Amino acid sequence: MSKNCVLLLLLPLFFLVKTAHSDPRATEAALMCTNETALMADRQTFVANFLATMDAVTPQIAVQRYAAVVNGTGNNTVYAFGECMKDLSKQDCDVCFAQCKTQILRCLPFQKATRGGRLFYDGCYLRYDDFNFFNQSLSAQDTSVCGGTGFGGNQSVFKDNALRLVRNLSFVAPKNDGFSVGFVGQGNETVYGLAQCWEFVNGSACEECLADTVVRIGSCPPKAEGRVLNAGCYLRYSTQKFYSNNTSTAGNGGRRGLAIILAVTSAVFAVVLSIFSVAFFTRKKILKRRKEKKQLGPLLATVNKSQLNFSYEVLERATNYFHDSNKLGQGGSGSVYKGVLPDGKVVAIKRLFFNTRQWVDHFFNEVNLISGIHHKNLVKLLGCSITGPESLLVYEYVPNQSLHDYFTVKNNVEPLRWELRYKIILGTAEGLAYLHEESKVRIIHRDIKLSNILLDEDFMPKIGDFGLARLFPEDKTHISTAIAGTLGYMAPEYVVRGKLTEKADVYSFGVLVIEVVCGKRNNCYIPNSVSILHMAWDLYGTGRLCSAVDPLLEGKFEEEEASRLLQIGLLCVQASAELRPAMSLVVKMLIENPEIPQPTQPPFLNSGSAEFGRQIPSGTFNTLPDSNNTHSSRNSMTQSWIEPR
Repeated sequence: MSKNCVLLLLLPLFFLVKTAHSDPRATEAALMCTNETALMADRQTFVANFLATMDAVTPQIAVQRYAAVVNGTGNNTVYAFGECMKDLSKQDCDVCFAQCKTQILRCLPFQKATRGGRLFYDGCYLRYDDFNFFNQSLSAQDTSVCGGTGFGGNQSVFKDNALRLVRNLSFVAPKNDGFSVGFVGQGNETVYGLAQCWEFVNGSACEECLADTVVRIGSCPPKAEGRVLNAGCYLRYSTQKFYSNNTSTAGNGGRRGLAIILAVTSAVFAVVLSIFSVAFFTRKKILKRRKEKKQLGPLLATVNKSQLNFSYEVLERATNYFHDSNKLGQGGSGSVYKGVLPDGKVVAIKRLFFNTRQWVDHFFNEVNLISGIHHKNLVKLLGCSITGPESLLVYEYVPNQSLHDYFTVKNNVEPLRWELRYKIILGTAEGLAYLHEESKVRIIHRDIKLSNILLDEDFMPKIGDFGLARLFPEDKTHISTAIAGTLGYMAPEYVVRGKLTEKADVYSFGVLVIEVVCGKRNNCYIPNSVSILHMAWDLYGTGRLCSAVDPLLEGKFEEEEASRLLQIGLLCVQASAELRPAMSLVVKMLIENPEIPQPTQPPFLNSGSAEFGRQIPSGTFNTLPDSNNTHSSRNSMTQSWIEPR
């Protein structure tokens, strides 16, 4: 509404323009506002930079008839370019551009969906955007505009003349400082035309741009007017002679006075727009604070003071507005993105799939609890955001992908050396031992698998996605009624009876150990496939455990060490949970090399049965997903279970 009011105030000035004796050709050919979500860090700052840019354009136009201005930094940067047609006199150029500046404001940059605009007049051109487009010759927004009534001549001859003219102009202009005017024909079939490349578009770029205009203009004849509006050039033909052969700077005082009036009006308009923008953003911020206070209640003060709280806007900008190029992966509970905080720190940001508005107090308190857990083999939870439209978790960034990426055919990565495999197995065991026995809260992960073991720059393993169970609003009976985990890694007593203890994690760890040593995935649930647990057990019975080691290692491993690891893996996957060792004992076996007990038979899971004394209930597995998929009664949103010590 404010925009319309200001434009109404400018209408008398537009009438003055029409009564001028000269022709600055301030006729609008097209206005194009970029209709995409703006990627600006601070809209208020962007608007201020936009206004400053518009102010800086005018002096350059007055001196050199074109202008290129850059204002701001980062996502708040505004790029602007303007130029007059080279046949206009200086006074006509000033008049045309003064009007152009008032009308480009119709692409208001503080509107959420607008980040740039282009305004084509027949005498001048102005564009602003949030990226450097100065050398751009063609773009997706390029278009042609056809119009005008018919004429009394031969349409076929006129069309031939029009096409011949634009071809001539597109050929001559690149060789003539990017500008050319001319006509073809006689009588009623005469066609007049003008072609111009913008100042920074020259040489082959100018030729390319004008060649495109020849193609685009072909749909206009036999209409009396045709224009092509490209990012790097402008072309027009008409039945009327519209260009000037006189480029002298002579003019009358009326035109100069009008240009001054319009320039002053533009400045006043910019001031009004600045005031309006400040009021708009201030009111928006106040309303946002009121909404947050209503939603969070007394917790808001605690959240704002806490070092765990991150601004949603900061995290949004850190990920370039959750752009796909920053996406690291997607799990059962959300998508993970790489982000760079304002201080340069690289983090991983998880967008949770659910709305936390009704349990934000619980969510924040649990983040506060889990963030206090520190161990070299656990991915650190740095904090969260609960004041934006969605809940976000902020983790430390682990650069070397997950263990899953080194055991899949799709990924072109070097096979892990034996020393690294041993290091990863030991580190994972130490992390689980900490969760089970040493941390201030008792944590059962429930989803230990290759993709949840992340590797840092030194290939130190870090367990991810732990400690999230208490972040979800669940019924207390969930522990005994629901299944959460990944097929191929779930302990039999948990699958069948819902019985959850630390020994479920021990079982998953055993599967992971055998996978890492063998270099194969545990596809026990796929029909007609052989479980690697079954394979390892058979080789153990015949004393040939080393035959199971990954052939990609080409024998570069210690046989005794490999046999011990596989035997430890078999100990961890025994059908009886009571017989599986605690993780602290597993760590001791890996470090001190004590005598390893003889394992008993593991369960052999297929798609429909479990050979450990009873059948899996009908319907337990109604799908056969990828081994990286999670089977859960809550769509895999719960990975862990935690209870106080």
